[in-house]
Amino acid sequence: MSPASVNDNEVDIVIGAFRSDLTSFMEEWRPIFSRFHLIVVKDPDVKEVKIPEGFDVRVYTESDIVKVVGSSKASLFSGYSSRYFGYLVSNKKYIISIDDDCSPAKTKDGDLVDIVAYHLNNLKTPATPFFFNTLYDPYQKGSDFVRGYPFSLRSGVPCALSCGLWLNLADYDAPTQALKPDMRNTRYVDAVLTVPLKSMMPMSGVNIAFDRELVGPAMLPALKLVKEGKVRWETMEDVWCGLVVKTVCDHLKLGVKSGIPYVWRNEKGSAIDSLKKEWEGVKLMEDAVPFFETLRLSRSSVTAEDCVVEIAAAVKERLGSTHAVFVSAAEAMVEWVKLWKAVRSLDH
Repeated sequence: MSPASVNDNEVDIVIGAFRSDLTSFMEEWRPIFSRFHLIVVKDPDVKEVKIPEGFDVRVYTESDIVKVVGSSKASLFSGYSSRYFGYLVSNKKYIISIDDDCSPAKTKDGDLVDIVAYHLNNLKTPATPFFFNTLYDPYQKGSDFVRGYPFSLRSGVPCALSCGLWLNLADYDAPTQALKPDMRNTRYVDAVLTVPLKSMMPMSGVNIAFDRELVGPAMLPALKLVKEGKVRWETMEDVWCGLVVKTVCDHLKLGVKSGIPYVWRNEKGSAIDSLKKEWEGVKLMEDAVPFFETLRLSRSSVTAEDCVVEIAAAVKERLGSTHAVFVSAAEAMVEWVKLWKAVRSLDH
């Protein structure tokens, strides 16, 4: 992957800070991140953030969040949801999101994985959601369309979201990790594919990149579990966000890719302690997934903002009676669109 394919000025790297000393984290990522502008959003429970010199970085604190969105809405951006504030204030075309418990991964040859270059390659090459290519992404080096792939579909569609993967700790849920505590992902699969049209997916907010101009309004914090924690098993906001943004992409004829690049995910939290908290989210998905699978948006929704507002109305109408958390999620989605438009208006 050639770094020359990356335009430094097009990229913001958003980092959710959940610990005070980011020195070791930043030094690990220095070879990759030092060329880019970084947005570090401090979790409200973290008092200070220590960052080494040599980075173009803007740190946002709780007081900064209040200044932008107001005290009544600041709670939207706590815990893992703090990353969404970075999405809100960024004015770059591409946003890459990483958390402070991740380290750079290495390829099979021992080379450091440049997640920026890989994500940008995914986003800058077309996606093919309407017909599956059995050699995965035909736009990757060394690949192409297979025999029988319709030539009328080979131009593809714009890719709006790139979902990278994890080595070491894969993104298992708490029950799976608790039953298999020693299971680790050691397979580096050098491949990426387009998620097919109408296929839903659980998205992790860690190691993703997206085109802010295409789907920024759909990358939102909305579904909050009761007493949501600060470890990955105790939050479902990114899974819900993935369902929303995939629905938006399908409707607007945009693509989503999954696969490379990898990061190395370090141990954080206890799966067993998180079982009770996450089980609420596991049950909610049994209602949410069928809803999104059957949802069809109207032709009048022509932007990501339109789509989010229409999805929110449908969530409130069809899921609101099943659980109060869906009502709250629908209201948060509408509020997010208002915030997005308000902050965008300040840019101009």
